[in-house]
Amino acid sequence: MTSIAVDAMGGDDAPRAEVEGAIIAARELGVRVILVGKEDVIRKEMSRHSHQGLPLDIVHANEVITMDDHAAKAVRSKRDSSIRVAARLVREGKAQGVVSAGNTGAVMVTVKMVCGALPGVDRPALAGIFPTSRGTMAIMVDVGANVDCKPQNLEQFAVMGEIYSRAIFGILRPRVGLLSIGEEEHKGNELTRDAYILLKKLSLDFIGNVEGRDLYNGKVDVIICDGFIGNVALKISEGLVETIKYMLKEALSSTISAKMGYVLSRQAYADFKKRLDYSEYGGAPLLGIKGCAIVCHGSSNPNAIKNAIRVAAEGSSARINERIEEELKRGRVPKESK
Repeated sequence: MTSIAVDAMGGDDAPRAEVEGAIIAARELGVRVILVGKEDVIRKEMSRHSHQGLPLDIVHANEVITMDDHAAKAVRSKRDSSIRVAARLVREGKAQGVVSAGNTGAVMVTVKMVCGALPGVDRPALAGIFPTSRGTMAIMVDVGANVDCKPQNLEQFAVMGEIYSRAIFGILRPRVGLLSIGEEEHKGNELTRDAYILLKKLSLDFIGNVEGRDLYNGKVDVIICDGFIGNVALKISEGLVETIKYMLKEALSSTISAKMGYVLSRQAYADFKKRLDYSEYGGAPLLGIKGCAIVCHGSSNPNAIKNAIRVAAEGSSARINERIEEELKRGRVPKESK
């Protein structure tokens, strides 16, 4: 049975969402979930739910890295933090993946430090998942792990994202695009222009530059950018989705005829909301590390935690990071020039 370690103390409302999400995952997904954190607090939360007979375990950790902590300092000083203990379980082979909705910077630093980066990977990157108008899924790499990048980093992101798209979504030859301000090769800044030259040489289906609107129209399967741009795009998308849902709900309740229309189309509206609900996608996989790590929103609800556990289990079964290592060993991408 696949085992996934969950940082039970990481989220904004921890451990409520983490415990409930873990229980749902253990019941529905057939995975073993290890809740890591202050044992008495976790057990108290678990007592509020029916969980007898489910594959759930608790591993105690004394310390918690908060959202206000400085990531690097907290990682060094809090050696018994819940995220560090959870990552250690992955390193020791007691869990195949780790899920955390904690301090994003601390989670990434901790996982890289404890588990290590794959040989040939200079910078692990976060992969964001976006629904498209064609009913497919697009992957954006990086969405926040690396705000300053070199062209060689984007080159590695392209290889990692393409492998993830093939392994998880079953796309035989994913289309890879470089996020820029225009489709022409000469458009963009120095980073994108230099990265374009490198990406053209890879044995990928590189379709050239793509623009922000292409993230949702299904034109491309893997979008490459630095973590600064990727995180801005991610946060704008999340805000826009919430605004659209609010405006649609307001419009559907504005008049009697609109309310009647809502009653008739309630299922369609529910399906629409589900497609745009970030919690259905769990979190962002951290590509390029030994093991499997999923970084979630701090405000993740139980459904998001459950789906993050699902994504971690899928990533482990598909051997995502092992496949990335194999591709890099074959020399498809050179290491970052120092």
